[in-house]
Amino acid sequence: MIKNKIYTTVACLALALLPYPVNAQIFDEDEETSVTQDEEITMPQGMEYEMDQLLQEWNNKSYLIPEGDCTDNGENPEFPRETYIQRLQRLPNVMEMPYNDVVRKFIDRYTGRLRRTVSIILGASNFYTPIFEEALEAYQVPLELKYLPVIESALNPNAVSRAGAVGLWQFMITTGKQYGLEVTSLIDERRDPIKSSYAAARYLKDLYGIFGDWTLVIAAYNCGPNNVRKAISRAGEVKDYWQIYPYLPAETRGYVPAFIAANYVMNYYCEHNICPAGTVLPASTDTITITRNLHRDQIIAMCNVRGEEVDALNPQYRTGLIPGDSHDCTLRLTTPAIAAFIAAGDSIYRFHADELLTTRREVEIAQAQVSSKGRRGRSGRSSSGRTVTVRRGDTLGAIAKRHHTTVSALRKKNGIRGNNIRAGQKIRL
Repeated sequence: MIKNKIYTTVACLALALLPYPVNAQIFDEDEETSVTQDEEITMPQGMEYEMDQLLQEWNNKSYLIPEGDCTDNGENPEFPRETYIQRLQRLPNVMEMPYNDVVRKFIDRYTGRLRRTVSIILGASNFYTPIFEEALEAYQVPLELKYLPVIESALNPNAVSRAGAVGLWQFMITTGKQYGLEVTSLIDERRDPIKSSYAAARYLKDLYGIFGDWTLVIAAYNCGPNNVRKAISRAGEVKDYWQIYPYLPAETRGYVPAFIAANYVMNYYCEHNICPAGTVLPASTDTITITRNLHRDQIIAMCNVRGEEVDALNPQYRTGLIPGDSHDCTLRLTTPAIAAFIAAGDSIYRFHADELLTTRREVEIAQAQVSSKGRRGRSGRSSSGRTVTVRRGDTLGAIAKRHHTTVSALRKKNGIRGNNIRAGQKIRL
């Protein structure tokens, strides 16, 4: 354990170094906040995703099935206050899970208007919870934090917030990069369920090193450590979430109660007649390292897989290109597709490469054709009239490369559809 006097210095330094929150807006340092007993609760944005959008996710479409024996009659029974208190206390959690009127409002929202969304989330949790638990356990973070993505993204791996936070854990670019997630024009690892889960676990662990209280940690996860520190200062240096509550941004005042309510509903949904969407076992997957540029369409054609499956298993690739030329990249596919990939060998990289991998490695700069005393340029003829004869085995890509042009330019110039050319054919350049 770090001694108290040393901890103060380290905590101040860490607060200065930690990035903005993973998912939040930047709040004005001079913003005054107030709270009243009957204030309107602010629902975390993640729980606002439309149910239809959640159902469009590949995992959900492929492996969620209608409820089985469970019958959702739409009735949401109310229980005495003491029942909610006892249920929360029975949860096998390290984190404090107290009950109050704000927590109750979120429980009522989840078990009422959002009950069908909760049903889908319960089904999807079978895909993602094992990933979350492994990452949290690796950093010795309380496992109940596996429900944080419920309120962050409603377990939608493609969720994008109004502020630009992305993925299951809703990382902003700055924080994501600080925690090892690559974000470029081609790759966004904030969408990778595994890598983003380990990054989130590390970030939560670092926040605990600052505040030493898990409730303050998740408040800081939402609004940033500086806003929590400011609220602590305004409350007279009291490090208790419920005491600093009035001094926090409005969204964060609802964030911790929403998290407690999510823990409640993910464990006591049956008591509220909510039926989880059924799941069937997903196909086993495996990974392979890609060391050359590869396009998703090459994978689809050579490995007999659907495009949406490739995209869902590899959500970090933004354009369809896996940039193996830049650095080693990971490709995840079902086990049969991985076997087909290995069997295809180099042919998978050659498949329609001229069309799919069109970025030129080297180009020549065109020279202006200068007319002088009736002569056109140095060659004595116009380049626009040049033609070449197709040789046996030639492809449009090979011809384009030899003559420093593109396949699309050759197609347009010669009225060619597709790739059909024949030996002896004249091609205009």
